[in-house]
Amino acid sequence: MALELRHLRYLLAVAEQASFTRAAERLRISQPTLSQQIKQLERTVGAQLLDRTGRTIRLTDAGEAYAHYARRALRDLAAAERAVVDVADLSRGHLRLAVTPTFTAYLVGPLAAALHIHHPGITLDVREMTQDRIETGLLADDLDLGIAFHGSHLTGITPTALFTEHLSLVTGIDRSGGTDTRPLPVRDLAAHQLALLSGDFATRSHIDAYFTDHKVRPHIAVEANSIQALTEIVQRTDLATVLPDALTHEHPRLVPVTVESALPARTVALLHRENAYQSAAARAFIGLIRDHIRSRDYAPA
Repeated sequence: MALELRHLRYLLAVAEQASFTRAAERLRISQPTLSQQIKQLERTVGAQLLDRTGRTIRLTDAGEAYAHYARRALRDLAAAERAVVDVADLSRGHLRLAVTPTFTAYLVGPLAAALHIHHPGITLDVREMTQDRIETGLLADDLDLGIAFHGSHLTGITPTALFTEHLSLVTGIDRSGGTDTRPLPVRDLAAHQLALLSGDFATRSHIDAYFTDHKVRPHIAVEANSIQALTEIVQRTDLATVLPDALTHEHPRLVPVTVESALPARTVALLHRENAYQSAAARAFIGLIRDHIRSRDYAPA
């Protein structure tokens, strides 16, 4: 029997679902048909690929080895198909982009607008997720590009530094009319009530490390998993927060507060899979990123 791509997809579906029944439902075929196709694959390969003796179906040792290459083959085939339909003149195309949540607030909007203006035939799929999920998605070829932070990365991920993101203490617009512009002593932060991003944001870990280094324990009155929520709260209360300068500078009702010891800065990085095919759409988008950074005069990486 000649091996066909459907056999690889069927095997991986059963392995992922650990069940012929669930895999058949996902594939929208009957369970007997799925079982027959897997048996045909095993006869072609000459080895048992699935262990059917337990309560759940799992890959055998031979199945694990075979599935590894099957996933790679399907991933490479998908990349090949994208390469074939890739149009160098950018009249059409598709880009899968993921960003960590901070960048949704100030970077995604301008970049999506620039892409639509300059290359309206390119469709953009934007996803917001944590950095570890971005890197996993890049390695699985579920994403083309990611925007996150430079640091330790999964093997196979290539980072390219874009710019330096600075963080500042921020309040709502100053209604007091005061003229005191002296930097705020770090120890005085203990007397401030703050609204901060929740712990599932990488930014929060940087903020907490700053407080720990300076032996300050401010009162956290609000935690939110949304930048937009924080900006709304700060504008309507006397709470302060910590936000990227790039966002603060473009928001008319947010006021940065100078602190004696600057909050930590981070290097923003463009992430992609090592040696991955880069479509014309991806190359164009990277050019737009660099143009945007230059136009905003962001701090160099």
